[in-house]
Amino acid sequence: MREPVEVRRQRILAAVESRGSARVSDLAAELEVSVVTVRRDVEELAQEGRLRRGHGVVRSTLAARDIPAPRPPDGDTVAVVVPERHHYLYESLHGARSVLEASGKRIALHIAPQVAGAERPLVERALEDGAAGLLLAPRWRTLADEEADHFWLAALEVPAVLMERRPGAGTALHAMDSVCSDHVHGAHLAVEHLVGLGHRRVVFATRDDSPTARTLRSACARIAEAHPLVEAWAWTLSAPEAGQEGPYAPEETAELHEVLRRTGATAAVLHGDVDALMLVQRLADHGVRVPEDCSVVAYDDVVAGLGTTPLTAVAPPKADVGRAAAELLLERLDSEAAGRTPVRRVELLPSLSVRGSTRAL
Repeated sequence: MREPVEVRRQRILAAVESRGSARVSDLAAELEVSVVTVRRDVEELAQEGRLRRGHGVVRSTLAARDIPAPRPPDGDTVAVVVPERHHYLYESLHGARSVLEASGKRIALHIAPQVAGAERPLVERALEDGAAGLLLAPRWRTLADEEADHFWLAALEVPAVLMERRPGAGTALHAMDSVCSDHVHGAHLAVEHLVGLGHRRVVFATRDDSPTARTLRSACARIAEAHPLVEAWAWTLSAPEAGQEGPYAPEETAELHEVLRRTGATAAVLHGDVDALMLVQRLADHGVRVPEDCSVVAYDDVVAGLGTTPLTAVAPPKADVGRAAAELLLERLDSEAAGRTPVRRVELLPSLSVRGSTRAL
């Protein structure tokens, strides 16, 4: 399907702002469109004052030589960068807000569009505006997106804490503070709940387009494979647009009712909430009743309890993640304590809310 024009232009902006400048031919290759298309987009963006054109080159209006020298941090402002349309992380934002405002800090909120590399120009802008510290939740839809951000994040010269993002072992971010839900424990809660009800065949339908999704998919597979009471399990995407890491085998993109029928499964773990509610609706369309024919556990618990059948759900401690991240950042901003505080990777355990979508066999 052809990419919408505005999305493509946002990707061009993000790429140019993250580098300062870029060649038109390179942008065309990265976006997999013609040079003519990129030139047309650049022309429109230049007329709007969002880019500057050169001979075969595009320059950011935020290029270092065009902006005033960065103001020194005043100690009163914390920049928070979260993805757009991400209600899960908005709860973490509200948790962080309560802590930061109580400490007298001003919050500068930056919403990153859904394009790769969108966070870097926002962080640079926040630092130019004098932010003394950062709370970050990059979207990182793919592993490549994540790896592309490692080195500039590691080079930040102000205190920064990742929210719901865990630095990989041995990466450039190994010395960066982070606060994250223990999604492996969350997967364990879901599987143990279903096994405890007598279910022995389970389907996992998850997203595959974020660090949380990738962790959850891997954890579900490991737990089910090793569990002595799980006789069979399968995985499929929770929605066609939920996968970024493919290619996927046909059975990994099949409709949930088809996977249930093929495996003889009587239970499913579905990620995230909106996908779970829609999947339950589609199961009903195919004559699969929840919980009579299939017990369902959702993962996220933002809106899981609002369905016609309220869904049993694993609830990561979203607001607590934000609060803990803000408290850790405040420690870093305390000049007396900063040098004595070791790097921290904080994990908070999810909980399980049992509702009407699960029942014993």
